[in-house]
Amino acid sequence: MNAFAGTHTPASATAAIIAAFNQRTQGSKDASAANRHFLADKSAIGVPFSPIAKEALYPIVATKAEGANLWDVDGNRYVDILMGMGINLFGHNPPFIRSAIEEQLAKGFAVGPQSELAGETAELFCRLTGKERVTFSNTGTEAVMTAIRIARAATGRRKIAIFAGSYHGHSDQVLNKPAGPTDLRAVPAFPGVSDTTARDVLLLDYANPQSLDILRKRGRHLAAVLVEPVQSRNIDVQPRAFLHELRTITEQTGTALIFDEMISGFRVAQGGAQEHFGVEADIATYGKIAGGGLALSLIAGSNRFMNYVDGGIWSYGDASAPVVQPTFFAGTYCRHPLALAAARATARHMLDEGPALQEGLNARTSGLVSRLNASLATARLPVIFTSFGSFFSVAASRSGVPPLALNLLSLLLLTAGIHLRGGDKGGFLSTAHTDADLDVVHDAFLHGFQSLAGFGLLPLTDGTNSP
Repeated sequence: MNAFAGTHTPASATAAIIAAFNQRTQGSKDASAANRHFLADKSAIGVPFSPIAKEALYPIVATKAEGANLWDVDGNRYVDILMGMGINLFGHNPPFIRSAIEEQLAKGFAVGPQSELAGETAELFCRLTGKERVTFSNTGTEAVMTAIRIARAATGRRKIAIFAGSYHGHSDQVLNKPAGPTDLRAVPAFPGVSDTTARDVLLLDYANPQSLDILRKRGRHLAAVLVEPVQSRNIDVQPRAFLHELRTITEQTGTALIFDEMISGFRVAQGGAQEHFGVEADIATYGKIAGGGLALSLIAGSNRFMNYVDGGIWSYGDASAPVVQPTFFAGTYCRHPLALAAARATARHMLDEGPALQEGLNARTSGLVSRLNASLATARLPVIFTSFGSFFSVAASRSGVPPLALNLLSLLLLTAGIHLRGGDKGGFLSTAHTDADLDVVHDAFLHGFQSLAGFGLLPLTDGTNSP
């Protein structure tokens, strides 16, 4: 049913949806207004500023999070599908991670000396990733920066290739965009990004065979090809054959293949997208799930590349020495004891549960997507969902949802008690989500799209659309 029945223009429909959202979340709006004088923060907003959306541009302020739910300052309870932008594979505050953090907290968290947890945690993640060595960092941005530097050190080359539409954090070297709709020359994507970094970037079209042809010709001049195997902004494209050919080309040209597995790592399979697609990258970066909710990322790879972190493996009591001249890598909070405690607990849990953990969660997500698609088709709504592991989203290229409707959808979902960011068109499931939670998610999306159709913001189909 349309909760906003009546005749509306796009402007009046937007105003009605925003008003309902404001009424439910006034405390979050008040907090955002008060904080703006002191806190410069855009992190929780997925849509740019516009006058028409101005009154809805604020994040939900949470006071508590447990399992699949969180609560806001207005006392509202939400089924959370943002899940920390993909961090919380096991839901919020899972007991096994909370216990590990509490145990370490009682011991203190010395920063400076080596943590007693570092070696074991590294070994556990080597087992999970299948890589020879790992090192720890704090964020996905830092991990990708480090992976690129390692690749340049190992190959002696400067230029890297990345793909338009991928997200690799917020360092200057990956914040580039195409110069125009048909011009893939890299230019800075945002104010303040140095245009000099774009000179070292070859920007290509993802999953396009022509990009492979370019890499065959130019690969011997590239330090690395950096790829988000399934782009988090477009999970509808899952190019298995493209990735296999990318692996073949990079092996032939001596180029490092870097997989950015911030989203896919430990989610789609225990060994991430590399296991799922059957492609072994030279270096892989991980974050989110790995830290168990705390700030931690991983750079993992073969000895050929990881030796450039510390010079390589050598022994005491003999004539051995570092095998290469290392590059520079550092960070005060790398290997923070509390983050390592959470990461070790996470790795142990995943190894104990085995592949069935991801397989079961993937199947539940696929079931939700199938159910949503069937309901949307019955309702003659031009929307199709897709999933990659336990990440699900509207398949934008196969759906007929105008941008305004898609942005307003998130406000309708928040008003209905589904937590995500403004502008999001899907989310993540965790092992904490119950069947009842999935019912709530299904109904909220269905009713949200029905409301958009009732406003005249979403056209109905002739009933022949299908997933």
